[in-house]
Amino acid sequence: MIISPHTAGIALALTVALLASSALPLKDQKKDYALISGTAYGPDDRPLYGASIHIHPVGRKKPNWDLMSDHRGEFAQRVPLSYSEYEIIGEAEFAPMVDGKPQRSHKKWVKVVEKVRIDKDVVRDVGLHFNNVE
Repeated sequence: MIISPHTAGIALALTVALLASSALPLKDQKKDYALISGTAYGPDDRPLYGASIHIHPVGRKKPNWDLMSDHRGEFAQRVPLSYSEYEIIGEAEFAPMVDGKPQRSHKKWVKVVEKVRIDKDVVRDVGLHFNNVE
């Protein structure tokens, strides 16, 4: 099959137009999610690494997201806008300190619960404070 230069030019122009239309700026595209981000803090008010974070809509068990706080104590999860309120549950294990030494045989789990309300496709920042450690 032989393609004329005129047909090849039209095909090239159509390809360029298609690529240009698919590269619309992101601000013109509608988001259908919000972002819940936060930081877990230990009893000493320092960022807490390794805290288990569970997020789910209030009154439902699913969808459910399980995360872990990073070395800066931070976590983030995209959530659908179809729910307006989410529950964030943080869990961590602590060993009490006696004379500056951790008592590993007396470890205990601490749980923190926070609720956030999502109004639009915005970022909600949450602080989980594990202060009730004895």
